[in-house]
Amino acid sequence: MRADAARNLEAVLTTGARMLALDPAASIGAIAAEAGVDRRTVYRRFASREDLLAAIYDSRLSAVEDVVRAARFTETAVPVALHRYAEGIIEVNRAWPVELTRMRAEPSIQDRRNRLTAEVDTFLRRATDEGFLRADLPEGWASRLLVQLLHLASREDMDAPRAADLLVGTFLGGVGAR
Repeated sequence: MRADAARNLEAVLTTGARMLALDPAASIGAIAAEAGVDRRTVYRRFASREDLLAAIYDSRLSAVEDVVRAARFTETAVPVALHRYAEGIIEVNRAWPVELTRMRAEPSIQDRRNRLTAEVDTFLRRATDEGFLRADLPEGWASRLLVQLLHLASREDMDAPRAADLLVGTFLGGVGAR
């Protein structure tokens, strides 16, 4: 893909994610105009609105996969891996603000999502085994809490590293072993 075509595609996808998060009825034409491309350019790449949404979901999920890899859950100290993960996910949430309920319902991405969820859950079990998280919490509590803290931190008006600092401090201090 030519560099300008790749830039246009990225602009369409990120603009589409942002606009559809604000207005699920946003038109392809409006997304194209906001992205600075012709509507025909979008339709050449995506036959339908559903195809565009699927590409947005795929791009968000690819970004999450990159974050999980970069966090290095198995070989990095728990607080460091947690911070890398939190900072990366905050950035992904800000760049790809898609409506997650619809994304979760998309069958083409379920296996990838389930695999990522399992990796995070395995990391949280490691954090518990190493004494960073309490072992007496209900099953899945730390995971659900982490998801909620990620959403909150993503909406904070601060840069991603600082928001990740706040999240990690809250997470480990709030559910951390005492």
